[in-house]
Amino acid sequence: MKTKTSLILLTAATALLLVSCGKNKEIVDLPRAATPASIQQAVDAVLAGDEADNSVLFESLMVLKHGKVLYEGWYGDAAPDKPHAMYSVSKSFTATAVGMAVDAGLLKVTDKLVDFFPDKLPEEVSDNLKAVTVHDLLTMNCGHETEASFRGSDDWVASFLAHPVVHKPGTWYCYNSLGTYMLSAIVQKLTGEKVLDYLTPRLFEPLHIETPVWDESPQGINAGGWGLQLKTEDMAKFGQLFLQKGVWNGKRLVSEEWIAEASKYQVPSVPAGTRPDEVEAKGLTKDNCTFLLGYGYQMWMCPENAYRADGARGQYIIISPDYDAVIAVTANSGNLQAEQDLIYKYLFPALKELK
Repeated sequence: MKTKTSLILLTAATALLLVSCGKNKEIVDLPRAATPASIQQAVDAVLAGDEADNSVLFESLMVLKHGKVLYEGWYGDAAPDKPHAMYSVSKSFTATAVGMAVDAGLLKVTDKLVDFFPDKLPEEVSDNLKAVTVHDLLTMNCGHETEASFRGSDDWVASFLAHPVVHKPGTWYCYNSLGTYMLSAIVQKLTGEKVLDYLTPRLFEPLHIETPVWDESPQGINAGGWGLQLKTEDMAKFGQLFLQKGVWNGKRLVSEEWIAEASKYQVPSVPAGTRPDEVEAKGLTKDNCTFLLGYGYQMWMCPENAYRADGARGQYIIISPDYDAVIAVTANSGNLQAEQDLIYKYLFPALKELK
């Protein structure tokens, strides 16, 4: 049986942290509040479920309601100041950079992919490839039968563009991390900055997130779909920004229109590595697989009108507008559905009942 060690709980003594950041400028971190008994009981049940399931291993958990941290814990070797690999949670940050570029008038979601990289196109450009839009990239609906790969390639953009577009874009869901890399490449092409650098003054600095590490391609383009490292509180701040419809400390960072589009159901979805025509044979339903609930702009839909940024091994930023709550999780889990189920079973009811 697994045991939780080195549990770190930050108390209400850290209720409000003001950090100086330049002349006449203060940044307010997430305020803390005492942990309600109902939330503690729910967390205990989640962690007990973790103990009982060897495929689930939480490394940190932070629960917010009404913008205040009600519970935070780190387990094993995890720590509040230790960044964690985000895996595909990185995608939601890349999509936010796209949203900021859209807000700035630099592009539209209807813009065609081929127009950004005319020098990288294959010799024969199919009609389906010509039809791929930024919206298709955001929603994993480029029309690929299988996920594109950069393995063994010196030019990831060219590799993606050469991958056969079998289906009409917008009609076939295929989880495709290299598609998110293309979004990163588009932002860099338009702004002259890597996504990391573009987001630093627009997102990371306002949220008081120390400039994180983000993997790059051989061309010096941030990976986009993976490779970002953040601390648990950084994740929670990002979720709270979305919950607040793009406003942070009274300043708008992302348009409310973009937040609404990114966080709503855009297309049907299936788990990564599963084809849409395999769902029935695998026995997957919306009752036993949340990956079927739909996809937004690099965000997955969740039960009870919530949505999430989602990464391999169980990294989650779960945002619940109905309960005015955010749950940030880092983990090293082998069963992502089981990990989610513990959260929905125990934490959601406690947050729902808490006023």
